[in-house]
Amino acid sequence: MTESLNTEPLVIKSAEFITSAVRPEQYPGQDLPEMAFAGRSNVGKSSLINCLLQRRKLVRTSRTPGRTQLINFFVINGSFRFVDLPGYGYAKVAQKVRASWGPMIETYLENRKNLKGVVQILDLRHPPTADDLGLWGWLSLRKIPAIAVLTKADKLPRGKWDGLLKSATQSLGIQPKDAILFSAESQLGRTELLEKTAAMLEIS
Repeated sequence: MTESLNTEPLVIKSAEFITSAVRPEQYPGQDLPEMAFAGRSNVGKSSLINCLLQRRKLVRTSRTPGRTQLINFFVINGSFRFVDLPGYGYAKVAQKVRASWGPMIETYLENRKNLKGVVQILDLRHPPTADDLGLWGWLSLRKIPAIAVLTKADKLPRGKWDGLLKSATQSLGIQPKDAILFSAESQLGRTELLEKTAAMLEIS
């Protein structure tokens, strides 16, 4: 028998945007497991999701941080969902809008029964912000499984990766081996993140 050359832990066969929501009554049904993606505005969240799904423009990227103000749901392979949460921490967004994001995100994370985990995206080039640490601690306190992904690694010399990874994970209170270095440009970390995502979603 010929051994398959496809070693991907999770093969993406289809990916489709289904709806945007602000309130729980606007969410799709709870029939499918969900993985949520969270991170600061302009951290590369949309690029990361598109990289995972191997779709260039399924999740819209914006040159204007803070543009995504809704919770966006995507159905993958007809069997689970990716949920793109609004970016946080962008100071130039109107205070009223920023104030609404916290409760909107918390309501989803705290009450969504079919949520299996959160991918929290951080920028490897910069230390975790107070907002980053606040969300990480909030998820930990509520025992919501989370994966720390440090992205934009391609924008730094490889020799700086280990030191920045160690510093960031120390701030988060985890071991470097428990975080993922990622680059949407080179696809560094894609397979590892797919593996952890599949495990959390309990799919194969």
